[in-house]
Amino acid sequence: MDRLPDYSPYKASVDELLDFYRQMLLIRRFEEKAGQLYGMGLIGGFCHLYIGQEAVVVGLQSALKAGDSVITGYRDHGHMLACGIESRAVMAELTGRAAGISKGKGGSMHMFSVEHGFYGGHGIVAAQVPLGTGLAFAHKYKGDGNVCLTYFGDGAANQGQVYESFNMAELWKLPVVYVIENNQYAMGTSVNRASAEDQLYRRGESFRIEGVQVNGMDVLEVRGAAQMAIEWVRSGKGPLLLELKTYRYRGHSMSDPAKYRSREEVQAMREKSDPIEAAKKHLLAAGVDETKLKDIEKEVRAIVNDSADFAEQAPEPELPELYTDVLVGNY
Repeated sequence: MDRLPDYSPYKASVDELLDFYRQMLLIRRFEEKAGQLYGMGLIGGFCHLYIGQEAVVVGLQSALKAGDSVITGYRDHGHMLACGIESRAVMAELTGRAAGISKGKGGSMHMFSVEHGFYGGHGIVAAQVPLGTGLAFAHKYKGDGNVCLTYFGDGAANQGQVYESFNMAELWKLPVVYVIENNQYAMGTSVNRASAEDQLYRRGESFRIEGVQVNGMDVLEVRGAAQMAIEWVRSGKGPLLLELKTYRYRGHSMSDPAKYRSREEVQAMREKSDPIEAAKKHLLAAGVDETKLKDIEKEVRAIVNDSADFAEQAPEPELPELYTDVLVGNY
C-alpha cells in the first residue's frame, strides 16, 4: 500500500492570505448576522452556525478546481459561501424567500447548487456520506478527473452508513476526501465520552484508508493538508480521511444554550486559537498595513448588511412553487 506523504503548512502569498482572511471574515460576519435574524424571528426552523470553524472550509475548498464537488451536513452556510455562492442568495434562503439559492424551499439545512458543485446541505446525520461516495463514484465512472469533498462531524462519525461508504470507496478506489469536522461536542456530548476511538483520523484503518489529523484552526495548515489529500485521491489512490480538529463558539444550534462546557473554555479558545486572528497576525507580520484589514472588515460588513436587507425585503415564493422540483422529469 502506498504511504501517505507528509505535508506542511501552505506557503501563501500575501494576496492569497488576504483572500483567505476575507473569506473567513465573510463567513464569520454572515453567521453573526444570521444569528441576529434568527433572534428576530426572521429565520425559522433550525439554524446551525459555523462561527469558529471558518478555517476548515476556506482552507479545504481553496484547493479544489472547477468540476470538483462538495457535500456536507446541515451546518452548511460557510460551505456555500466558500463555493462562491452569492451571500444574498444564501441569506434569502435562510429567510425563506424566492430569491434564495433553493427558491426559499430549503432553508438553513437544505441548500443546493449544482452550478457551484455544491450538493447539500443534508438534515439527516451522516446522510451526506453515502451520497458523497456516490458523487465520487460518478467522477470515477465519467473519468472526469474530479474529486468529492465529503464533510461530516464528530457526532456523525459513529453512524453505520459512514463505514459502509468507507468500504465501497476503498474497494473501488473512489476519488473522495472524507472530512471529519471535529468540533469536539457533536450535539452536546464531548467526543471523548461518545467515541471509544476518539482519534477520529484512525476510523478508516480497518478499511485500509489512510487518515491524518489536522489543526483545523489554522487556515494555512488546513490548505497544506488539503493540497496533499486532494492530490492523493485525484491520482487514483483511493479515499483519504482528514480529521480537522476545530471548535464551534456557539451551541450546536441556535436553540442550544451549550451548558455542557464552561464559558472559560470557549473564551480560552477564542483568545488562543481563533483562525481569523491568527491569519491577521500573519498578515501584519508580512507587512500588510492594518488600515487595509480595516477596509476589508468594512467591505465585508457592507456585503452582509446588504444581504440581510435583501433577505428581509425579497418576496416569498408563490404558492405554485410548492409543486416544482418534486420530480426530476415531467410525467
